[in-house]
Amino acid sequence: MSKATGKHKDKALTAVTVRALNEPGFYADGNGLYLKVIDSGAKRWVQRLLIKGRRRDIGLGSASLVTLAEAREAALVNRKLARSGGDPLRTKKEAEAVLTFAEAAEHVLDLHRPTWRNPKHAQQWINTLSEYAFPKFGKTLVSDVTTSDVLSALSPIWNTKPETARRVKQRIGTVMKWAVAKGWRQDNPADAISTALPKQDASKKQHRKALPYSEVAACIDTVKGSGAGLTTKLAFEFIVLTASRSGEARLATWSEFDVAAKEWLVPASRMKAKRAHRVPLSGRVLEVLAEAKSLSDGGDLVFAGTKQGRPLSDMTLSKLVKELGFEADVHGFRTSFKTWAQERTNFAREVSEMALAHVIQNKSEAAYARSDLLDKRRMMMESWAGFLSIEIFESSTIRPFEK
Repeated sequence: MSKATGKHKDKALTAVTVRALNEPGFYADGNGLYLKVIDSGAKRWVQRLLIKGRRRDIGLGSASLVTLAEAREAALVNRKLARSGGDPLRTKKEAEAVLTFAEAAEHVLDLHRPTWRNPKHAQQWINTLSEYAFPKFGKTLVSDVTTSDVLSALSPIWNTKPETARRVKQRIGTVMKWAVAKGWRQDNPADAISTALPKQDASKKQHRKALPYSEVAACIDTVKGSGAGLTTKLAFEFIVLTASRSGEARLATWSEFDVAAKEWLVPASRMKAKRAHRVPLSGRVLEVLAEAKSLSDGGDLVFAGTKQGRPLSDMTLSKLVKELGFEADVHGFRTSFKTWAQERTNFAREVSEMALAHVIQNKSEAAYARSDLLDKRRMMMESWAGFLSIEIFESSTIRPFEK
């Protein structure tokens, strides 16, 4: 990044570009003011100044809370203070006040982010607060948030979106616990409202949207005929055929596949249950992998995204399905598979449960379940592929890939 020597009209940021920038990095506005975009997409204002002969960075707040004009105004005040021999950093620390709820939430997010295995969780965590809590009391000092404020955020969704509401309540509570630890308040209003909220209707428990199994083949065909990238189409078909979770498939590497054995070994680090999982590969899955191999740029990722060395995003797949008019989540195709196995096959329940890598809840049953039922699962997955009646892409030219 080139050093900014002053505010130039052609280099200065605009409110539009601030909203549009998503690539991680520092973006200069001029006179030492930068917009910092981190990997999660969060944006913060940073000012670089010479303070008593030393270059220092001063945080000016989140770009979602501090406008470009406000950041420029704060930067100007700091420059004038530093030029006169003062120390803007010391002044900032001395004047530092209690954070707003939104600012506190961003800080708590940064504290927890390193402990979360899936980066997607961090984005989901802040997104729920941004959608439901921030509009109600995001700009309120965290010390001044009341039970009434929290109730105003939760009441509209408490019974219509029960699982989402519970997550929002828990996340508000996490921010408030941090505020209590900082000495900014004595209570947690998220806990205090529990008795004020009505009992949730258990029948309204939210599940992942899934297609009837009879419509899955049509969905795959529609995806094939869409304008999506070929890698995206192949990844989607692979996920459906293997009944795998999106993250397990999108992060798959070529080294995990044994072509001769027709198996895919998903490492424990990527499995929800933290146990390695063997997946038998049907003939059609091998064809999908063959085509994916022909598109490979030489990297180890099977389904690489548009950015070099980065996997295909979960959002790309979810958005594709919805834009094509199907009311289903990518994860929901596991439900379609499970329902098909229950209603259209004679395979025992434990075979489909093992195919989905579900953990056996009954401890006594789990103690005796030592086999992963690979042979039976192989027959099941071939039957699943056959049921879907999928036409192979360019069948005359496809051959199983070689490592």
